[in-house]
Amino acid sequence: MSYRTHWAYEVQQSLIDHTITVAGWVQRRRDHGGLLFVDVRDRTGLVQVVADPKNPMFRVLDSVRPEFVVSITGTVQPRPQGMVNLEIASGAVELVPSLVSVLAESKTPPFMPQEAETVDELVRLKYRYLDLRRPSLFHNFELRDRVLYSLRSFFHDHGFLDVETPALARSTPEGARDFLVPSRVQPGQFYALPQSPQIFKQLLMVAGFERYYQIAKVFRDEDLRADRQPEFTQIDVEMSFVDREEILSLMEALMKQIFRDALNVHLEDFPRMTYADAMRQYGSDKPDLRAGEPLVDLTELAHQSEWSVLAEAPHTVGVLCRQYAPSRKALDDWTQFAKQLGMGGLVWLTKSETGIRCSAAKWLDQSFLQHIERATGLHVGDTLFLVSGEAPQAFTMAGQLRLEFSRRENRIEPGWRFLWVTEFPLFEWSEEEGRLTSAHHPFTMPMMEDHSLVEEAPTRVRSEAYDVVLNGIELASGSLRIYRPDLQAKIFSVLGLSDAEIQEKFGFLLQAFQYGAPPHGGIAFGLDRIVMLMAGAKSLREVIAFPKTARGTDPLMDAPSTVDSSQLLELGIQVQPRQSGH
Repeated sequence: MSYRTHWAYEVQQSLIDHTITVAGWVQRRRDHGGLLFVDVRDRTGLVQVVADPKNPMFRVLDSVRPEFVVSITGTVQPRPQGMVNLEIASGAVELVPSLVSVLAESKTPPFMPQEAETVDELVRLKYRYLDLRRPSLFHNFELRDRVLYSLRSFFHDHGFLDVETPALARSTPEGARDFLVPSRVQPGQFYALPQSPQIFKQLLMVAGFERYYQIAKVFRDEDLRADRQPEFTQIDVEMSFVDREEILSLMEALMKQIFRDALNVHLEDFPRMTYADAMRQYGSDKPDLRAGEPLVDLTELAHQSEWSVLAEAPHTVGVLCRQYAPSRKALDDWTQFAKQLGMGGLVWLTKSETGIRCSAAKWLDQSFLQHIERATGLHVGDTLFLVSGEAPQAFTMAGQLRLEFSRRENRIEPGWRFLWVTEFPLFEWSEEEGRLTSAHHPFTMPMMEDHSLVEEAPTRVRSEAYDVVLNGIELASGSLRIYRPDLQAKIFSVLGLSDAEIQEKFGFLLQAFQYGAPPHGGIAFGLDRIVMLMAGAKSLREVIAFPKTARGTDPLMDAPSTVDSSQLLELGIQVQPRQSGH
């Protein structure tokens, strides 16, 4: 028996008078005065099947219900005049059945796939197999497939090898908590699921593979949000004998090919910006270039003010809101928003035909306001917000104000605005841990001109790290790597590791570097984030087939769950109540 000869999208006028077989799910059944209409859905679209009581298959067709699985053979006929549906590929024809086979019946679903978007997400995730029948959701996975096909083609054409690295490794510090896996045969010992294949791909460079990539599943035990899941997919890349420019150019070409192949979008060249400039101009290391003009650093001018709030502030930053003349209530709302960000208040200026109004007019004379006007290019109808404070907080809060203004006023420009951000700090101070930590990861190469600062002024050291940002979201992070064992050991030492700890945790890596390690570097893209943005989805959960909730649970499988006590006994594990505060 042939279940299907044609997909739904193929059933068009060219098949009129042909006998074909379609298969899929019953989406809708309608009885119009004895004339029976049944819409059959497969992954490509809908086909309308129609029968009158004289048709031998009428009774069988009358017995089907929504979400029954059917295979139907029949003759393609044109729809009557005025009944054509231009919204579907098969909308000019219908199928008159000669054989109807019910392959599987269905209980009444908790929701219909075409109505799923109005259903609570927890319910949809519990019945994810029904949710995935939604055409709009299915199209996200068609898009994901096109992206994967394109990138695999790109890597093949550029001499990369697809190499799988282990999913069971040792726990190493890479920024987030590890998911640990106890070993049954080595009691008291644990594997860790990989946060990234970082060390393995560097070892592949030592091994002489030179160009590696992997579509890698990685795991991080961290708090979740819309663009974060405990397990996700990376496009992982590493190359030998390359400098930063070669990596950036090649990965930019990769993104251009993916967007061209998957969306027929032709991207412009990506601008580049250092971390320091990004923070100063946008208050963020992942700036959204669509959200209006950059920030304006007014620190020098503010220090000339006679008002101590500005004159004594370490930094004063301006947020320009072009052609925005807010009401007094709106200005009060902005002041309240500023306080929610942690500001003490908000200074605002608005320019009209009659002059400049300012919330701090009693402390700032007209001469100073005119200096501000000239420095910012303030025009009639414009508003300026001033944010003062320490760096980087003042710039960060001003950046958040800039973004919020663009969102509230629908000023976010359409399109794809990519950006390379480079020269990140090598180290950052962790208040929580009370020590220096790696801003990227401990295998990142310091910039050559900053090598001498590694020990004497580590917080001033810039790194050979770089990020790809799209519309304010980080898509990828990478760097040139340390390949000299002496420099790598020095970085570990600055991070507070003792010689014994270095040997215990990373002795194998330092040993490998002693056998001829080439200069190398790489990058890792978040595949799920790329597809989420390309699809216009609001959450990673819309582009991952079986995602977790915001609490890290899987309602479909009811995971995580308890396990049998005999399994714990085999592993030598006893579950203790968690202490408060942990």
